[in-house]
Amino acid sequence: MFGVWGRITIISALSAAAGYLLLGAAPPALIAAITAIAGGAILTMIADTMIPEAFEITHAWTGLITSAGFLLAAAISWLGG
Repeated sequence: MFGVWGRITIISALSAAAGYLLLGAAPPALIAAITAIAGGAILTMIADTMIPEAFEITHAWTGLITSAGFLLAAAISWLGG
């Protein structure tokens, strides 16, 4: 198990370094698009993993709670930046 997570950590670090080297001078619009795609992927992974468990407890409220949490996080980010 430690080997798997160790490899994931190393690959993630190398990918981050490569992204910085290859896209460090990229236009802001490209960086924004890449960040939006990555954010959507993370939200999808979280929803795929956690929503089935949350649905058992909150049923019809699950989608509303997820959307509200995402909007709250976005609002905090916008107000802070």
